[in-house]
Amino acid sequence: MSNPWPHNAKCAISFTMDNLGEAQAVHNKEWPPGEPTGQHPSVTQTLPRILDLLGAGGIRATYFAEAWSLGVYPAAVAELRRRGHEVAWHGFQHEPWHALSPEDEEASFERSHAEALAHAVPYRGFRPPGGRINGERTLDLCRRYGVEYVSPLGTFGVDKGGAGETPVVILPFEWEAVDAFWYMDKFAAIRLEHGVQEEPLGPGDFRAYLLRRVEEVKTEEGYMSILFHPFLTTDEERMTVLEEVVQKIGLDHEIWCAPCEEVTKWVKGHESNFGFDV
Repeated sequence: MSNPWPHNAKCAISFTMDNLGEAQAVHNKEWPPGEPTGQHPSVTQTLPRILDLLGAGGIRATYFAEAWSLGVYPAAVAELRRRGHEVAWHGFQHEPWHALSPEDEEASFERSHAEALAHAVPYRGFRPPGGRINGERTLDLCRRYGVEYVSPLGTFGVDKGGAGETPVVILPFEWEAVDAFWYMDKFAAIRLEHGVQEEPLGPGDFRAYLLRRVEEVKTEEGYMSILFHPFLTTDEERMTVLEEVVQKIGLDHEIWCAPCEEVTKWVKGHESNFGFDV
């Protein structure tokens, strides 16, 4: 059987970004009182550099942005879309998803999608802050609000739901493919769970893991989501890692690099390639 991906590629990879600006800090009441919003350097300074690197590498990405940020950073959102990138959903203000009550989860769906509608941003995909969804409860809400895919920790696949329900594609990520796993103190316990040292490592270790994992995914004919946070891309060494990864996945003709929404469309249209009975 031929490879399951377009152009006979050996694998599919989505370059993704999370957290647009200071939404999480505002939600956690960590934003300084009186400090104006809409001026976070990760958006005003770092993101333009990343977009230029993506453009040079021919990569169209998916940015999982909090709905609150759509109205705070309309110019950045417009520029992302103008350059061909997907803007997808990352909660209202990065509320820890797995801890939400049923009422709070539904309220976030309603509030977030109203905000997306007000700013003409079609949310086709969702990555839960914290990485975990609330099982069928979340998937049922996705179907109700027209969310076609989710990108949590987990396994690549399709959740078909019940008879007559719309399938939801699962495009997972893994912690080791996330920059925060290598850079942030608060990921110490997760690092230990994955057999890595407790203390943060560095850009070199992240780079080595990504380049090795990309080759493994090609062998598996699988899917991979790579995740960089602009607010963590704070020095030239980290930016260089991002640039090298972009060049790798952009130039390797054995890789189909596409936004999550395009991967979702392909999977739904070619379910027999993957053994899914959609």
